[in-house]
Amino acid sequence: MLATKANSSAVLFTGGTVLGEPHKVERIGETYLPYSVFFEYINGLGVSTFAPGTYNLFKHNCNSFTNEVSNFLVGQDIPKYILDLPEEILQTPIGQQIGGLIEGLCSSASRAFIVDPTFLEPRNHREVSPEFQLLNEAIEEARLNSIALEERRNEINEKLAKKDRKKKKKKKEKKQKGSKDSGASDSNSTGPSNCTHMAESESAISLSEMQASNGESTEVLPSERVMQMEEEEKKELEERKRHRDPPIVFKDSVDIKEEYQTLVKLLNGKLNEEERVCIDELRQYVLENEGSWALGDNFLNFVGRILYDKALASDARVKLLNILSVAALKDDVILLLHQDRREHIIMNYAFDIDRHPAEEQLPLAQFLANMFENLSSSEWLLYISEWQHQTQNISNIRVTTKVAVHSLLSNSVDLQVRGAAIIHNLACKEKMNKSKNLRRLLPKGSISKVFDDVAVELTMALLQYFNGSPAEEQLYACMKSLARFTQISGQDVPQLIQMIGPEPNKFRGTSERIDEQIDQVNKKLR
Repeated sequence: MLATKANSSAVLFTGGTVLGEPHKVERIGETYLPYSVFFEYINGLGVSTFAPGTYNLFKHNCNSFTNEVSNFLVGQDIPKYILDLPEEILQTPIGQQIGGLIEGLCSSASRAFIVDPTFLEPRNHREVSPEFQLLNEAIEEARLNSIALEERRNEINEKLAKKDRKKKKKKKEKKQKGSKDSGASDSNSTGPSNCTHMAESESAISLSEMQASNGESTEVLPSERVMQMEEEEKKELEERKRHRDPPIVFKDSVDIKEEYQTLVKLLNGKLNEEERVCIDELRQYVLENEGSWALGDNFLNFVGRILYDKALASDARVKLLNILSVAALKDDVILLLHQDRREHIIMNYAFDIDRHPAEEQLPLAQFLANMFENLSSSEWLLYISEWQHQTQNISNIRVTTKVAVHSLLSNSVDLQVRGAAIIHNLACKEKMNKSKNLRRLLPKGSISKVFDDVAVELTMALLQYFNGSPAEEQLYACMKSLARFTQISGQDVPQLIQMIGPEPNKFRGTSERIDEQIDQVNKKLR
């Protein structure tokens, strides 16, 4: 039986139901997994494999769900006889009689339900009233806004905590300094003039603090004060984060105005009315710096039309992807990405990178590399929730990995640069290191070990890339990535380096910073 424990780990254990004690208990295995990872996975199932309308009593039922989750947690299927039970029932005389009736009921039944914050609409064929449609749109808009607000709130809380720590530190230093000054003055003079001077100083400090706290702030609304504070400290916070491990992005490689004008010319006379509205929304977003609110509900359909309609010129896709690579640098692009959680228009196209013309591959890889500019969009690239694409189960992290590997090992130097950037940005993500000790306890094949698998796959690509003669900048990014992967997957990656080669020391002496990364790799080699 599947359940979750209060200590934020998902486990399989013997449980009870309203039917009483079970006749038989099948032990599948054990696992230890952070609740947040398991919760994200379950929510992903709710909008993909087990979305509304996918249920079928005989072919896609609760046993199918249990089997899917079992594979995620322990890498094992549930016993086959449980999965085959509906088929056995259908083979009986009564099963054959009721089979058609149940199929008809299943196909016509449809209800809306809620999976955490995600509202899933009913899939029926009745005409939806305009009021109901507006309500759904308002709910969706509120949900997306809440995501942005939550991120801003977390950022503000961090700033407030930082300010509070600074204030306490200054007060402590001031107090210590005052004590030292007091001790020094006591040794020279204990007259009343010193006491008067100290009292005046304290009064001046208190007065200045009161003026600072009660001056302009009394005339500014709390919301405005928060926005001002956020604006002032946003750059400082971002710079501090990037100073630790700045992502490699491409900010000045696209003339956004020229790309947009060319796109408009290429699509002239080929768009319907809704699509013309969408291309104007794109202009507002990327040229006029309007927020992502400028992008309407049909914008992703417009993107899908450009990407997948082969009747349109390939250059139109190149221009659109170049524009999107600039949009990826915006901090609110995550709201656009979240709208693609059902159809996966962008990531399905990205997964097929090896099937696209070479001229489309470069801006596509740059688009993904630039998503690492902001925390929210970079986290989105690491989502592990799976969906079906053609004959494969894929996820955001799998798509990102494929684009990175394909780009790094391509024959195009420019594409290699983008591939090295994506791999570097992936390797520097804290999430890749998160719960790595718990992941070691999981059996091979568990979907939750995806970051270990990704580290191994990217390592193999890096080692193949090292057989060439990379430029210093790309070599540094890749060697730094290799050093990180030895930490993420401390057993498999070092073994691969020793078995496959080449030896990292091959590049020693290229530059001082590369030598430092080689030393980090060698520490993990036995």
